[in-house]
Amino acid sequence: MGRIDEQKPFIPVNIAVLTVSDSRTLANDTSGDTLVARIEADGHHLIARELVRDDAALIAAKLTAWIAAPEIDVVITTGGTGLTGRDVTPEAFERVIEKRIEGFGELFRMLSYQKIGTSTMQSRAVGGVARGTYLFALPGSPGAVKDGWDEILRWQLDARHRPCNLVELMPRLMEHLAAVPEA
Repeated sequence: MGRIDEQKPFIPVNIAVLTVSDSRTLANDTSGDTLVARIEADGHHLIARELVRDDAALIAAKLTAWIAAPEIDVVITTGGTGLTGRDVTPEAFERVIEKRIEGFGELFRMLSYQKIGTSTMQSRAVGGVARGTYLFALPGSPGAVKDGWDEILRWQLDARHRPCNLVELMPRLMEHLAAVPEA
């Protein structure tokens, strides 16, 4: 499973949370509240929190703005990952992701299967990277948010996690944009 190396320092990560919903408001966003509470309890910084309706263009625009914000390291969305016509969060992610983190969705569904069985096949949880910012889309239920954070993200966003973690890769995420030396 991995372990925490107590000899290494904890490095707080700057995280933005986006709830995607046509029916919720920030006042009744239990999934967003659950995620924010976990982020803060684990010592990370909540930099921004917003809610947008299920509209791929609006989601992509918010992701693009947060990707461009140098103070945001990670964006986590909740909602819009199902199969209905209104569920368009993965499509919005596809508009902005440079590299997919295939293992995130695979691992999320594997963990979810242990709790909800074959119903997990309806989840289109996705992860990726764009311009040095990690992006993760979780389903909109509080249970799914708990699973995604407690079982995956809290560990991968902790610089002390061994054998490896996403934080230690952050300085290298923009290498492809570095100037190519002249021959």
